[in-house]
Amino acid sequence: MSLLFFIAAAGIVQFAGSLFTFEAVINWYPSLNKPAFNPPSWIFAPVWTILYLLIALSGWLVWKKRGEKKSLVDFALTAYSLQLFLNVLWSYLFFQLRSPAAGMAGIIFLWAAIVWNMNIFRKISKKAFYLLAPYLAWVSFAAILNFAVWRLNA
Repeated sequence: MSLLFFIAAAGIVQFAGSLFTFEAVINWYPSLNKPAFNPPSWIFAPVWTILYLLIALSGWLVWKKRGEKKSLVDFALTAYSLQLFLNVLWSYLFFQLRSPAAGMAGIIFLWAAIVWNMNIFRKISKKAFYLLAPYLAWVSFAAILNFAVWRLNA
């Protein structure tokens, strides 16, 4: 049951982010100048779905250790919740506000929160730490893409 909770929570975060992106992806984002390395639009939904499943599994693995390291697990899950919140916030800043500049500021905080979260998770579960690595890699790429879109449309 607890794994389902983490999957559902990640799904809610994904849904919340999509509320901010849906209209902008159709009406605004296609009109922007984008770098040559911009992925095709169809790739984002499956990549994010896989990443959210990995994020959920990672959080669940840490949560399962709460009997052994309760205070550290509680702290880790706070960091986990913060990076999920910042993930949704980035969608709001970039897509809802239609501001690559605000998105750039937001993604810097998101990236730092993921690194912080990973460092805490590593102390509890190496598997949980490694499950977040693709997320960090994708957000790193997204930050580079965000920067390029910002500069090309400034």
